[in-house]
Amino acid sequence: MHFHKYILAAATLLVLASCEKEIDFEYHDIEQQQVIEGLLTEEGCGVRLTKTVSTDEPFENNAVTDALVTIADLTEPETFLLLPDESGFFSAEGVAGTPGHEYELTVRIGTDTYSSISRMLPPTEIVSAQFNWIKMPYDDVAVLKVEFTQVADPRVNYWLKVYRNGEIYDWQALESRNAVDGIVTGMLLTSRKDTEEEDEDSVLKEGDRIDIEVLTISEAMADYLDSLNNGDYNGNRMFSGSFCLGYFLAAPLAKTQIIFHPDQIPYDE
Repeated sequence: MHFHKYILAAATLLVLASCEKEIDFEYHDIEQQQVIEGLLTEEGCGVRLTKTVSTDEPFENNAVTDALVTIADLTEPETFLLLPDESGFFSAEGVAGTPGHEYELTVRIGTDTYSSISRMLPPTEIVSAQFNWIKMPYDDVAVLKVEFTQVADPRVNYWLKVYRNGEIYDWQALESRNAVDGIVTGMLLTSRKDTEEEDEDSVLKEGDRIDIEVLTISEAMADYLDSLNNGDYNGNRMFSGSFCLGYFLAAPLAKTQIIFHPDQIPYDE
């Protein structure tokens, strides 16, 4: 069975921002599997349950809503029940994470139970985000440079995500050890200057809204993202109990927004 592209970060569809936060990955040829994707930040929580589907089946019909979903604060023992909407997105009002606390997501579907624990790490802060043109042999290319503060714990990693007009555009996993003078820098090649020669998935145009997020993540989550980036579209296993795909992440969220004005972008010297 050849599987349709699936959403990695669909759990970030909650009220964290006005963006649709989706990252598409295509799973390997396996039997239909349960997929769980959960995110808890200081601003809210959300969990999306779906099944992998083949390319000849309707993708919109893969949501799972018949489940018991809870998030437990293991640091100050309290458990919250999340309820679904018609799209298979589970959430609860007033539930938010606290840095330093450890959380457990538990999902029960029929006789199967899935569980994952994530500790919310200290937050980072975005200090700058800007575009610069660089000259390449084929054209000038806009490079997005994002700088943010290093978290003291050297085991902390970072997940940089960029959205174009509310939809995922690109992402990058970064290590804390790459910091210079307490600043971690992420750099992403984006759009060519000659937009007629640019692919629609990559092109940026005048007035495009660019939303930028940085989440502090564990080494395990960084390994999961690396496995996806290296072609293992199922990723490392992140849940105990019955087998499933996906992840649960409790992480503080730093974010900023810029508008793309190509005529105002300086050239990198």
